[in-house]
Amino acid sequence: MYRLSKLRFGFPIGLFFWLLIDGTVSQVFSAQLFRTPSTMVSHLVVLWLVCGAIFEADSALSMPLARWAAVAGAVFDLYYTGIFGLYVFIFPLVIYMTRRLVSWIRPNFLSGLLVYFIDITVVEALGYLASRAMHLNDASGNAFLVNTLGPTLAFNLAMFVILYFPIRWVYNWLK
Repeated sequence: MYRLSKLRFGFPIGLFFWLLIDGTVSQVFSAQLFRTPSTMVSHLVVLWLVCGAIFEADSALSMPLARWAAVAGAVFDLYYTGIFGLYVFIFPLVIYMTRRLVSWIRPNFLSGLLVYFIDITVVEALGYLASRAMHLNDASGNAFLVNTLGPTLAFNLAMFVILYFPIRWVYNWLK
């Protein structure tokens, strides 16, 4: 069924679009997002991937989300972080976790918000742990929780609330 839908081409185009928008939001609003000591990291790419897994559970489509997540992670690593390998593994892990969580709960707006909350927490925590392991970050765990994870969750959950229904409309149009 996936082979015959417009989603076959629409999903990668949307993924590329959200990669660009993610960087654009970070660049344009850098004074507000990255104000010392707090940091809000935009993860709109993760939003697109998570919505793909949530909306996939509502339909008979089986998209290769893990492959697209690995490709998005590679582009994200090479273009935004400059270190190859971290998000190549984190994004497919998020897809795996989302599919597992969605198989246990009925996908709707509120459960999607909870799943996205968990996914953003995992993405940020794994990124923090990896940067600590490579000695790129010397912030304490408490500082990470208060100054990075909290504001990042607030920003991304607000983006989920704003963008969930437009993204759902796009997915339904592409199916």
